[in-house]
Amino acid sequence: MKSKITGLVILAAIIAAACIYYFGFASRPQTVTINGYLGGEKTGLLEDEQVQEILEDKYHIHIDYFRAGSLEMVEADLTGRDYLFPSSPVALELYRETVGEPVRTEVIFNTPIVLYTYTPVAQAMEQAGYISDLGGGARGVDLKLLAEDILAGKQWSDIGLDSLYGAMTISTTDPVKSNSGNMFAGLLANVLSPDGVADVENIDQILPKLVDIFEKSGYMESSSSDLFNQFLRTGMGARPIMAGYESQILEFASQNPDDWEILKDEIVVLYPVPTVWAAHPYIALDEAGALGIDALMDEEVQAIAWECHGFRTGILSASADISRFDVDGLQSSVTQAVSMPDYDVMARIIEALS
Repeated sequence: MKSKITGLVILAAIIAAACIYYFGFASRPQTVTINGYLGGEKTGLLEDEQVQEILEDKYHIHIDYFRAGSLEMVEADLTGRDYLFPSSPVALELYRETVGEPVRTEVIFNTPIVLYTYTPVAQAMEQAGYISDLGGGARGVDLKLLAEDILAGKQWSDIGLDSLYGAMTISTTDPVKSNSGNMFAGLLANVLSPDGVADVENIDQILPKLVDIFEKSGYMESSSSDLFNQFLRTGMGARPIMAGYESQILEFASQNPDDWEILKDEIVVLYPVPTVWAAHPYIALDEAGALGIDALMDEEVQAIAWECHGFRTGILSASADISRFDVDGLQSSVTQAVSMPDYDVMARIIEALS
């Protein structure tokens, strides 16, 4: 009899535990999958296991994505898409111009445009007067002088780099498809303008110069992540200088410490003087897509975005603690920046470079 009672008690306990598990599981909110288009430089963040756990456990969402250039995604088929996550307000304005007002939008983080080069190139550029000391080990590059010499057809050999073939160029992504190339085009338009700001009054005299500079660049990738990977893989001879995001080198150093240990004495970060900030707006196309904004603005996610992927976050994102990164030449406070030309001017630039 005692054994029967014991068995019933055990059975009841098992049933109770099963009920608790079942009803607890059943009452848990189901994970919602949202999908959209994403700039390639942010794929590492969304694939970060810590980020995925936070999004699922706290916000019950999974963010799926298709990679696309910032401007390319706005003109893509948006059927079944819940969000766009480009790297520029220009993409947001293009969306508003061609589609309409989004359900919700928020700038998730920022990163400045920088130039990447190799140590021998940086040394030659310094001797030629392009590079200045910004303090704290950071170095700036006189973008106007560099652009003017590119337009003049200056050769690498003219600045002592006999091992490099041909004329000086800067590799960028396609400014018609990708934001890093588009922002660099806007920055060049500013530095080449007589007043320091490209506007509807002076853009016509600037456009031929922009077309010339980008034609000299040759084939252009449509993704900033693809360009950065090619820059690292093909070396100084293929792409002596490239324009990209500061976050790219920070993420690479953080995620690939062994590879960075090999490369860190070869790669040099240069801040254009002036530079521009790439703001990364999240554009919700529907209510499901809007769920991604609160999730990505979560304090833990924002911390991971900076500490592991190099995106400057928070209210004072222009200033940040750079000591956590094993990358020389970083600028703690990026102050020598200008605004991008307005949307009408950028639309003219895009049309001219198409």
